Amino acid sequence: MAWTKYQKFLAGMMVVTGSINTLCTKWADKIESKGSDGNIRVFEHPFLQAAAMFLGEMLCLLTFKIIYRLTMRNDSGPMLVQGNQNFNPFILMPAAMFDLVATSIMYVGLTLTYASSFQMCRGSVIIFVAMLSMTFLNRVILKREWAGIGCVIIGLLVVGATDAIFQDDQTKGPNSIITGDLLIIVAQVITACQMVYEEKYVSSLNIPPLQAVGWEGVFGFSVLSCLLVVFYWVPAPPHFGHNARNTVEDAVDGLVQIGNNPLLLAAVLGTVVSIAFFNFAGISVTKEMSATTRMVLDSIRTFVIWMFSLGLRWQSFHWPHLLGFAVLILGTAQYNGLLPQCRRRTDTTPQVVDTVADSADEGEA
Repeated sequence: MAWTKYQKFLAGMMVVTGSINTLCTKWADKIESKGSDGNIRVFEHPFLQAAAMFLGEMLCLLTFKIIYRLTMRNDSGPMLVQGNQNFNPFILMPAAMFDLVATSIMYVGLTLTYASSFQMCRGSVIIFVAMLSMTFLNRVILKREWAGIGCVIIGLLVVGATDAIFQDDQTKGPNSIITGDLLIIVAQVITACQMVYEEKYVSSLNIPPLQAVGWEGVFGFSVLSCLLVVFYWVPAPPHFGHNARNTVEDAVDGLVQIGNNPLLLAAVLGTVVSIAFFNFAGISVTKEMSATTRMVLDSIRTFVIWMFSLGLRWQSFHWPHLLGFAVLILGTAQYNGLLPQCRRRTDTTPQVVDTVADSADEGEA
């Protein structure tokens, strides 16, 4: 079936805003600005960036409230605002905490590795969601899904090995790139916990997804704001205290750097606004088309980020990266039954696909 103009618009918005989100975050990591101590340094404030991401998610709740108020008198309002309003928002608190920890770790990893590798490594979430779903949701993983998981693992190994062998960024230590990749993969374990929790305890409540993302943003931003005060006084381990006080996070220093450089301010605002539009587009794609379509578009986003990283000379081209990316895409396609020989013959076979796709990238960098 041919896509409508609206569906094409949503697909384009998802790819563009998702790519802008990751690229703006990495761009901010490369910008130099004067800090609170008067010294000029690169902006490395992953926890402050995570707070900005949650602020963007909060905009989803504001968007939901505006649409809901404008259409509440119409029983056949937009699908984005249809659902159960009689629920306790605190049921989303554990999901928000999973999101907080995963996002913070990912942003730390992003300061150490490339934007394209960051996006490719996020594909490992399929592996951990499948494992956790077998344990907590009694899911049955099909053979073709196991094959897809195997391809994803091989692709990740190729990407990681390429980053370790061909190190383009000489300003970091010899192990920083591979450490960043590993941190991002570790973060996917926590993201998988978030997805499984949402399916087990939240999906049955029929909460509008845009509203759920917004509430997770509220909880995440509130808790992380308190943690920023704590991190201001906690000494950072070696190689991670790149701020005025050499602490885990110096939010004051980060805000001063943002205020002293208009380009840095633009990059941070780009992160905030793009994550809001990305979540809106992703949820709309799932509802208008399918969760599998959302996964495919996310793969396209990875390719776009890689191309921009090469074009901006944030990294050099190495052919193993292309091989790893191709294997990752093949594994994702096989896992989701997109290859003709791997399509499911019946609709009654249990699967993990919707668990991964419906929750993927809610609150991403």
